[in-house]
Amino acid sequence: MSTVQSTESVRDLSLSISARAPEGILLAESAAKRLAKLAEIEGKPVMLRVAVDGGGCSGFQYRLELVDAPEADDLVVRRDGQAAVIDPVSIPFLKGSEIAFVDELAGAQFVVRNPNASSSCGCGVSFAI
Repeated sequence: MSTVQSTESVRDLSLSISARAPEGILLAESAAKRLAKLAEIEGKPVMLRVAVDGGGCSGFQYRLELVDAPEADDLVVRRDGQAAVIDPVSIPFLKGSEIAFVDELAGAQFVVRNPNASSSCGCGVSFAI
């Protein structure tokens, strides 16, 4: 019995590692599931573009949009057949981040859990490094 549990743990760990890009950026299962649902609604594959722009009340802000395909120089982070794409300028700001989808009382949205952010504003879109 303990051998089976050990095998399951190793398998789960390898799935988690394979979903993380070399830059440490992870597309969470919740985000992959939501992207799959959006692709079903749209009737075609969609990708989530995650970019960091200057601005907002804390200095930087996330820009999230659905796109059909990556640009030639984008980093593509995949999980369960779904993908997020990140432009080269944004990658250093997002290293180690998790891109997730949350559905809470306040609303449903994609979120970036960024360990590099030293502070963020109340809306969660603007952050400082």
